[in-house]
Amino acid sequence: MKATTKIVNIHEAKTHFSKLLAAVAKGQRITICKDGTPVAQLGPLDTPIPVRCPGLLKGRVTIADDFDAPLPSDTIALFERGS
Repeated sequence: MKATTKIVNIHEAKTHFSKLLAAVAKGQRITICKDGTPVAQLGPLDTPIPVRCPGLLKGRVTIADDFDAPLPSDTIALFERGS
């Protein structure tokens, strides 16, 4: 679905910001103009922000007791020379 564009001035954008965001949530694009010149655009995100689920992997992920132990020197050498 192609988003439609509405043009508003800065005063209208400030006064009706919540309503404009509701329109954006429905797919509309809003162009904000200052003295008739476009300066900003509000629009729907191209990809939705993923919902975070804290605790989703609780009990399924383990961290070794020595996870922060120093790396062996041969592993460090691999990082330092880049291969």
